[in-house]
Amino acid sequence: MNAELHPLTPKIRIEVQVMFFDTDCAAVVHNIAYLRFIETARTLLAEQLGLGLEEMAKTQLFPVVARTEIDYKKPGTLGDKLFIDGWLESLDRTRFWCGFNVLRQSDEALLVRSRQMLALVQMPAGRPVRLPADWQTRYAHLLLSKNEESE
Repeated sequence: MNAELHPLTPKIRIEVQVMFFDTDCAAVVHNIAYLRFIETARTLLAEQLGLGLEEMAKTQLFPVVARTEIDYKKPGTLGDKLFIDGWLESLDRTRFWCGFNVLRQSDEALLVRSRQMLALVQMPAGRPVRLPADWQTRYAHLLLSKNEESE
């Protein structure tokens, strides 16, 4: 995980093992499998942000991915055990970024680096809403400046 993360920054580490269905005929992890690993980590990270699955079902307020950036650094292979580290990277009034690293457990090699921008969407209307007011104080160390918001 990022060594320089602020102690109040929400973060998660999960472990997965690369299964046959995660790989191609050369036993190399499919690019889409990494996104599934990241999806699992992001869902568990959301619980720390007060967006657990039961709460989302009740309130109909869901974090929706608006952008994904992903860099594939090294291949994972069949049977590899992986760590997926996720953390809240930054936020403004209406969106937030989460960062992710996928590491091979045996040598801590960085396989994938990713970040995702999310917005909270109220269903069934599908309308984006502002982030919870307490996030501005709880995660003040992650607030984007006005200039960064408009990018």
